Amino acid sequence: MAKPFPKVSMIQFLRSALSILKNPLPFHKRNFEAKGDTFQLKIGFSRSVLFSRDARFAQHALQKNQKNYQKSPIQTKDLAKYVGRGLLTANGEHWAKQRKLIQPAFHKKNLHGLLHKVDEVIQKELSKIEPEKTFDIFPVFNDLAFNTVVQALFSNVIDQQDINRLQNITERNQRMMVKELRQPYLNWWFHLSGALKNALNESLEARQILSKLIDARIASETRHDDLLDMLLDARYEDDTAMSQEQLIDEILILFIAGHETTSNALTFTAALLARNPKIQEKLYVEALKAQEESDLLKKIKKLTYTNQVINEAMRLYPPAYFIDRISIDDDQFEEFEIEAGTNILFSIFEIHRHTDFWEQPDTFNPDRFADDSLKYSPYYYPFGAGPRMCIGNNFAMYEMVLAVSQVICKFKIQEEASPIAINPLITLKPKDVLLTFIPRDRE
Repeated sequence: MAKPFPKVSMIQFLRSALSILKNPLPFHKRNFEAKGDTFQLKIGFSRSVLFSRDARFAQHALQKNQKNYQKSPIQTKDLAKYVGRGLLTANGEHWAKQRKLIQPAFHKKNLHGLLHKVDEVIQKELSKIEPEKTFDIFPVFNDLAFNTVVQALFSNVIDQQDINRLQNITERNQRMMVKELRQPYLNWWFHLSGALKNALNESLEARQILSKLIDARIASETRHDDLLDMLLDARYEDDTAMSQEQLIDEILILFIAGHETTSNALTFTAALLARNPKIQEKLYVEALKAQEESDLLKKIKKLTYTNQVINEAMRLYPPAYFIDRISIDDDQFEEFEIEAGTNILFSIFEIHRHTDFWEQPDTFNPDRFADDSLKYSPYYYPFGAGPRMCIGNNFAMYEMVLAVSQVICKFKIQEEASPIAINPLITLKPKDVLLTFIPRDRE
């Protein structure tokens, strides 16, 4: 006979509503410790969600029986109303059609041609670091990641005013969506006050900016061999191109998925390195040797320890700290029955720190990834898993490896004596990461 999932009542949810709004992770952790690795939370009179930190359950839903689990309304409705129906927010046939169309643009051979653009942006943005001054590094990495996506998409054919506005809208829309998700009982107020309408109007403005840029590219008849050219060249099986509306949907998602997670991961990596000077020095030795390589893809392949460091940082602080799914048909996992239409949130943050799967899980130890095996384990999900694994994972890793290598070549990083603080929004964001960068040539 099937076992019911342990339940957390709506009353407990409402009692913790204010703390959940600020940071839901402690609430989840308390319930995992009290109820087990999967529990059911009632969040409304007719709504409930399964929360799980069971890596085997995640593997079941994301890989082994992935056809029965699709994106939940959090992405297909809540996020889609801001960014449209692109890869991140689509399900079923539409998702499969778009994935097949866009995948070639992210093949390693195409990314190789973009690396010089990425490297130039990294150099430019890192030059903004003020040496020997303690400051929050996140804005620097945030601008670096956003401008890297802009450069990869549009080369230099976009003015700074449009870049700034797109970045501002992207971040404001995320804050609005977080309010909607964590305060569903205030949805009436978001409509009545005009807050939701204002956010959606800003989304429309972002689409208009992108439409102008696409029209200008088509009219120019000039090739830049960037991602926009690749997406304009892409053809479905019937030899038709994407509509402009669909193209804008995909570009908006590239902005969100391509800059948000990367800036978070780089900031957490810097914070961890500041607290581990021996690991910094090991990185520095590797980075100096790799500087001799002019081919950027070959250089990245030589930066193996840098890759391990970034993977370990994403284990401790996964930018995509939860993965949502909804079951299509009834299913069974071990002794539990999962009804059709069940909403599930897998806590990647908890899976990555689970004592059943990781030795000394709270310790920063890049040597875990020395043989690459853990990158593909069922306990490690920085880019998701299965057919819906992030399409830009190679691009993100190339960018981060180059950025970390450049930082370490130029600076020693020192930290303020304080714990690493987090701000869980749509992604896991760092909070007040105060670091000091000491130029190596002044040692």
